[in-house]
Amino acid sequence: MNQTRNVFISHIHEDDAGLAKLKTLLESKGMTVRDYSINADNANNAHSESYIKSAILAPRIRQCSTLLVYVSPETKDSMYVDWEIEYAARNDKTIVGVWAHGAAECEVPAALEDYADAVVGWQGDRIVDAIDGKIQGWEGPDGGSVGSRSIDRHSC
Repeated sequence: MNQTRNVFISHIHEDDAGLAKLKTLLESKGMTVRDYSINADNANNAHSESYIKSAILAPRIRQCSTLLVYVSPETKDSMYVDWEIEYAARNDKTIVGVWAHGAAECEVPAALEDYADAVVGWQGDRIVDAIDGKIQGWEGPDGGSVGSRSIDRHSC
């Protein structure tokens, strides 16, 4: 059965190529993603941080049931990812971290540690289950359990 979800994928623009791979992986598992995130294909030209947050990002996040956080080594350095996670949490969205394809364990955005419902490896069934709320807790990039809600923070 194919299901469609409105999803905002929080990421850094350098990871745009990984978003297409993520959506393809989910489609192969029967989930179509309507992606409400900002990427190179639908970039905004705004320069005001407060305008970007209130007029561009917030409405898009509100339209979604889930905020996926695409976790790569640089994600933690984004000026918007933590805000997007916190905003999603305030609006009762499901928050799922997904380790980038081939990623090694690395430091994650601080807000992800505080608000994630789940963090999963690059496995389509696990990502779909996390979006559906069937998985709670943290997995490492290889899909193995890390034993606690948050991952030991260290640099990649």
